[in-house]
Amino acid sequence: MPSELSKRGYGLHDTGMPGRLLYRHGPASSRAHHLHVVRASTLPTGTQPPLRNYLRRYPDGAARYGALRRRLATLHYSGDNYTRAKTALIHELTDETRAERGLPLAPAWEE
Repeated sequence: MPSELSKRGYGLHDTGMPGRLLYRHGPASSRAHHLHVVRASTLPTGTQPPLRNYLRRYPDGAARYGALRRRLATLHYSGDNYTRAKTALIHELTDETRAERGLPLAPAWEE
């Protein structure tokens, strides 16, 4: 039986990271929407909640992140290269919000 996501055109792709699901929408030959699914309990030192929180609280940071993503989308056709190219800014933004909350710093890229 197809899942709700597959009915909506999303296909499951292996990320190589245990406990993480990646669904992509659209043909592999063009830019697609990506949906990353993880259990909150697997992110005690992860970056997604702090990054999300930062982007919601700081419109200037969200604008910087959006501009970088748009620029990188024109330069990188490999998902890994695109993601790696965003890492320095993601570290900067998540380090700031983690420090504000008294949380330890954490890597933004998992090998």
